[in-house]
Amino acid sequence: MADKDTKVADKTTIILHGGDYDKVYSALIIGNGSLGMGMDAVIFFTFWGLQRLVKGGLEKGALSKMNMLGLGKTMIKYKMKKQNVAKLERMMRDFKELGGKILACEMTMSIMGITKKDLRQELIDGYVGVGAYVQEARKSSINLFI
Repeated sequence: MADKDTKVADKTTIILHGGDYDKVYSALIIGNGSLGMGMDAVIFFTFWGLQRLVKGGLEKGALSKMNMLGLGKTMIKYKMKKQNVAKLERMMRDFKELGGKILACEMTMSIMGITKKDLRQELIDGYVGVGAYVQEARKSSINLFI
């Protein structure tokens, strides 16, 4: 039964399950957009999404569609540069500087053999289980699964 004190906040919560390049971009664009509109934002990195928090792993994901052995990603990066779209590293830095919260899934860490030392600890606000994500999500006005 739902807690009577559960009040929906002006907050966006995102589960980043996929580690594809474009999916990470989508999560950070939405997260930064939410923060820019005065909302709170939380991204829960799990499974392949968590791989992007491994040191040196942020830019490593392939495109989810039309990757074409990496050629598609190269083409997209070129077009993004031409349009002055910020790189993922900048998007991540902006997310953190604007007050965004990053949660790393402990279960995924255990399953995939990832340790805290493997991850960019300076980005992570908590190493948590699904219960912590649900607590964040239950009080959010927007919940997304990417």
